[in-house]
Amino acid sequence: MRSSIQRSVNRCRINRFNIIIMGLHIGKYRFGYGREQAESKIEALGIAQDENGNNYPTHKHTITKLGYEVLEKAVYDGEEVISETVFGEGYLEDVLWRDLQEDEDGLVDHPYGWKTFEVDIDGEGIHGFLGLKYQDLKF
Repeated sequence: MRSSIQRSVNRCRINRFNIIIMGLHIGKYRFGYGREQAESKIEALGIAQDENGNNYPTHKHTITKLGYEVLEKAVYDGEEVISETVFGEGYLEDVLWRDLQEDEDGLVDHPYGWKTFEVDIDGEGIHGFLGLKYQDLKF
């Protein structure tokens, strides 16, 4: 059985591998003006259309649309709804960024215009990317 120190060392190696070799970063975003604002930021990353007129991304990033933020969860008594879910105006997205360009100082940051909408949370949040840790891969 491996010791906890060995597991920590291996986890550190994996995290460094993800960040350095694979060029992965995770960002969590809140768009205060709703889904349309979020969609315009996604489109600015690059999209094209197929022969049927369907949009598809021309970038390598993975975007998960979480929807409008929940201010209050619905309350149920059995199957009866006591109070409905209350949604805010902020639209939430998580992005797994791949191979972002380094600046002249060798640092990697959000694509243009995205940092304004970034939120920093203490834990991992309500969504994750295939077991990758937000806390390890955030900007």
